[in-house]
Amino acid sequence: MSSIFDSYRLGDLHLPNRVVMAPMSRVRSDADGLATASMAAYYAQRATAGLIISEGVQPSLLGRSGPSTPGLHTDTQTASWRQVTAAVHTNGGRIFAQLMHAGRISHPDTTGMQPVGPSAVAARDAMVFTPSGPQPAPVPRALATDEVPREAESYARAAVRAVAAGFDGVELHGANGYLIGQFLSSNANLRTDRYGGSIAGRIRFAVEAVTATADAIGAGRVGIRLSPGAGIWDAVETDVPALYAALLAELAPLGLAYVHLEATTDEDVLVGLRRAWPGPLVVNPSDPRGPDPADRKAGDHWLDLGADLISFGRAFLANPDLVERLRADLPLAEADPDTYYQGGDTGYLTYPAYRY
Repeated sequence: MSSIFDSYRLGDLHLPNRVVMAPMSRVRSDADGLATASMAAYYAQRATAGLIISEGVQPSLLGRSGPSTPGLHTDTQTASWRQVTAAVHTNGGRIFAQLMHAGRISHPDTTGMQPVGPSAVAARDAMVFTPSGPQPAPVPRALATDEVPREAESYARAAVRAVAAGFDGVELHGANGYLIGQFLSSNANLRTDRYGGSIAGRIRFAVEAVTATADAIGAGRVGIRLSPGAGIWDAVETDVPALYAALLAELAPLGLAYVHLEATTDEDVLVGLRRAWPGPLVVNPSDPRGPDPADRKAGDHWLDLGADLISFGRAFLANPDLVERLRADLPLAEADPDTYYQGGDTGYLTYPAYRY
């Protein structure tokens, strides 16, 4: 029986354990989307994870979700990340950059541009972050058919920058209602061209984005995160088992580093997707809309069901030494939600390792 503390070979990377730090937005970049010294310290503190996946990093200014979120679309941004990757590697860790195009979950006050999406449909009852505070999600501009490939290729361009910045690979954010998820959605995507309508049309953008990224940096350095049926940011999906089975079937021949699934649908659906996916599988046992069960039991349960790696999110915020706390069955500290996005080092760098 596998354990979350067993080593694992992920492409060219040797992971000393199967615990993955899930991507979590912390909005600590500077105003220009540059990674900071505090961000380097934060990720270095958590380098005992088998693999770290960074917070969402926008692949273009158009794809920026809100203020103080980092980017990988300028030379200065690329250079700023080298302090982060160097710090993680110096501490013996491995780190992928999560590439996150926000699509319609953005605002002109943040980017100076109208957000884009598959269709001109705003996220219902959604408040997006802006420099002046939360505002209702605007109606996005629907991408023209000939514009869609350019947005897909933005992930590939950012991936090349990520490798230049020292990242070990990238994860495309296909979960939680951002641009890839908007194309997968049946209410955010009302298109009638080749990027909408049928399941084959709705998965096309995801497949093109992943394929372009794999071609750019090698498939063994590319993963994708998915949240089947989550409905987050009002990106509702129909025919979830068929939709994701079709997507995985299209991605399978590429030889990706992994697929990363959130437990946002029924367990039997996720087990079916495990059977459909021939490559490495990361499972996050928590639904982002509920508690975060960061314990060995949850991890071992999913390993028994066929996962290869287990990702934990919020538990890593207040427990930089989460792997050792789980290994030794030590109590977990709780993070203060008021400090999740407030900026500064309090609630970011101030959680210590366990004191015996």
